[in-house]
Amino acid sequence: MQMEGKLHERVVGQDEAIQAVSDAIRRSRAGLSDPNRPLGSFLFLGPTGVGKTELCKALAGFLFDSEDHMVRIDMSEFMEKHSVSRLIGAPPGYVGYEEGGTLTEAVRRKPYSVLLLDEVEKAHPDVFNVLLQVLDDGRLTDGQGRTVDFKNTVIVMTSNLGSQHIMALAGESEDVIRDAVWGEVKSHFRPEFLNRIDETVIFHALGAEHIKSIARIQLRQLEARLDKLEMKLDVSEAALDELAKVGFDP
Repeated sequence: MQMEGKLHERVVGQDEAIQAVSDAIRRSRAGLSDPNRPLGSFLFLGPTGVGKTELCKALAGFLFDSEDHMVRIDMSEFMEKHSVSRLIGAPPGYVGYEEGGTLTEAVRRKPYSVLLLDEVEKAHPDVFNVLLQVLDDGRLTDGQGRTVDFKNTVIVMTSNLGSQHIMALAGESEDVIRDAVWGEVKSHFRPEFLNRIDETVIFHALGAEHIKSIARIQLRQLEARLDKLEMKLDVSEAALDELAKVGFDP
C-alpha cells in the first residue's frame, strides 16, 4: 500500500484512479505484463483541474525519485499530417534532421520517465500509428535510425473527452458515468488503440471539501519552502476556508 499512500499525499478525491494506476504498475513490476512493452500505459479522462497532471508528477516522484522525470508533450501541437516527423525526427536530408524528434529525444535523454501526452485526442490520426508502435513494441526508430527504448517509461495520455458527462452525472454510480464517457471515447479513438492501453481511468469532478484539502497540501509545500528561508507561515482555519472558496469553481 506504500504506493497508494504516497500518491494520496498529492492527489485528492481520485481514489479509483490511484488504485487503477497502482495495480497496473504493480502487475508490471511483478513480471505479469509483457516485458517488451512500457511499464504502464494509461488514458486519463476528465475535466481540467481534477488531478490528471498532478498524478503524473506524483508517479514520477514515486517511481523515479523526482518530478523532473515527468516529460510533458502537448499533443495539440501535432494536429497536422506532417507533424509525425516532428515526433520521431526528420529523415536525412530534411530540415530539422539534426534536432531529433520531440518524443524520441525526450525518452532517449530520460529513458526512466513518466511520459505525459496531453490532450491526445487533438493529435492527427497518423500520430496514433506511432503511438500504437510504442504501446505494442516498446520502441521506436527515430529519423536518424537510432532505436529508442520505451520499456522503462510509463505512458499517460490525457483527454477531456466525456468531461461534460462527468460533470453532469456527478453523484451517479461509477457504471453510469463510465458508460456515458466510454460511448464518446469509442466514437473518437480506434479500437486497436484503446485495446493496447492498460487502463482507461476516469477522474471525477471535485467538491468544495476536496478543494480545501488541496489548498492544505499546497500550503504545506509553501511552508516547507519558507522554512528553508527561515520564515514561518501561519494560516488560520478561516483563511483556509476562504482560499478554498475562492479556488472552487463548481
